Amino acid sequence: MSKLSFKRYFKFCLPAVLLALFSFSSSAQDGEALFKSQCSACHAVKEKLIGPALMGMEKRHKEDWLIKWIKNSQAMVKAGDPVAVKLFNDNNKVAMTSFNLSDDEIRSIIAYVKAEAEKPEPVATTGGQAGTAPVEKEQPIALYLIIALLVLALLSAILAKVQNTLATTVRQKEGLPEPAEMSRWQSFVTWARSNKKLIAVLLIFFTLYGTVKAWYALQAIGISQGYTPAQPIAYSHKLHAGDLQIQCIYCHSGAERGKAATIPSASVCMNCHKYVRKGPETGTEEIAKIYKALDYDPSTGVYGPNQKPIEWVRVHNLPDLAYFNHAQHVSVGKIECQTCHGQVQETMTVASQFSPLTMSWCLECHKTTQVKMAGNGYYEQYHQKMLDKFGSDSLLTVDKIGGLECSRCHY
Repeated sequence: MSKLSFKRYFKFCLPAVLLALFSFSSSAQDGEALFKSQCSACHAVKEKLIGPALMGMEKRHKEDWLIKWIKNSQAMVKAGDPVAVKLFNDNNKVAMTSFNLSDDEIRSIIAYVKAEAEKPEPVATTGGQAGTAPVEKEQPIALYLIIALLVLALLSAILAKVQNTLATTVRQKEGLPEPAEMSRWQSFVTWARSNKKLIAVLLIFFTLYGTVKAWYALQAIGISQGYTPAQPIAYSHKLHAGDLQIQCIYCHSGAERGKAATIPSASVCMNCHKYVRKGPETGTEEIAKIYKALDYDPSTGVYGPNQKPIEWVRVHNLPDLAYFNHAQHVSVGKIECQTCHGQVQETMTVASQFSPLTMSWCLECHKTTQVKMAGNGYYEQYHQKMLDKFGSDSLLTVDKIGGLECSRCHY
């Protein structure tokens, strides 16, 4: 291959390869961002939340069908699409939100779900502190960047070797003297001057990459989704709410009556553990911690004078500028605890923050959640007025009764 053809490849083909890699990685990152903002409140990749697990959806359904379903699932159900009707019925007839997304945006979400489903499960490690927040996974774009740099370095080395060999051959043939030896810096400057287009492409690449990383880093400020602190007692929601089917309200009684759901006092625990003194695995040791906090002797059933409160670590913490009332959502709105806190009865041995608790997440819920007025004593005098105005309960969502007004949550 001639020196000219090498140079053409180096200047024109290599930038195209780099731009293709960048486009692919950006598409994957766009799919991840869209999934987290639009889908993660109801869906997970490998486990069922409010909706089914999405792993393998590209195998179960054709792409065109998925695009139509995501854009307007209820239209497909009403049209009698057999697959849509079955999916709707299999998931307790919970209507999925209609999304105003382009076909390419939906394809990027499908690609992200497929990539996440193919990732191996993380290997459990020992010796770490239990209950710490999960380590953020490295973005896929970093891998593509490393590959691109390795390809660039290999091609640069090959081209430099070929150029030096050709130059040496020409000098020997024409009897020209060998050039003076240059330092590494002089060699780099010479190379950079002859490859200005490549340098420009690299600068644009790293500028865009840094901008995207900075944007997502700024978006994550103040968001603690996935936060799982270690607690003084290893209380298992899966055991109590799942296996034993204890209602959430039994322990978090404030959720029906006030702003805070409240953490149960140790005396609530003792309603059961006065008699249940042994538990599965390490449960007996954890029950003993309750006895110690209450200075309780299980052999005599006597409480001592040296009682101390259990210092639970708070998991969910809204900023002071935001007002949220549990009773308004649980008692009036009839919202299930799992809507915001996830399937605690199935997955959480230690409590963690399931939802992002961002303002956009709350507003999206207000735009899509139907107001349950029928048979609800809080809305008896307004129900007929709302029916006259909107036609049916199915069209009456929280935003229609002031759910998007700033002063409702910020005052």
